[in-house]
Amino acid sequence: MDNVSIVVESLDDAITFFLEIGLKLEGRAVIEGEWSGRVTGVHGQRVEIAMMVTPDGHSRIELSKFLTPPVVSDHRNAPVNALGYLRVMFTVADIDELVARLIEKHGAQLVGEVVQYENSYKLCYIRGTEGLLIGLAEELGKK
Repeated sequence: MDNVSIVVESLDDAITFFLEIGLKLEGRAVIEGEWSGRVTGVHGQRVEIAMMVTPDGHSRIELSKFLTPPVVSDHRNAPVNALGYLRVMFTVADIDELVARLIEKHGAQLVGEVVQYENSYKLCYIRGTEGLLIGLAEELGKK
């Protein structure tokens, strides 16, 4: 997999949020032109993107802010059992510390609660900046 794309309203807020999770900003650019509309099927598009990369360099999130045309639908508040792409999950070192930081600094909300699955993982879902659903997983015994 090369990347997952997430459309946002505020590129700056989304970048700051994903930096907090531990991703790094790899680059930022405006994508436009006839060729880009041929790829996406959205002709006349002008999109500002920011590419975020995980610390291991293996995975990326492409944050996209559509300048033109306007966004046509909003799935950010869909429940976890909705059809389609829903969330991205990240492995973290200390889930409790990160959740507290995301709540304090970014107004994130815990969807359910932080739970432990057997002796393997601590897991949770949060609603981050712009209501994006994000999964967090801490592998136990890896500290």
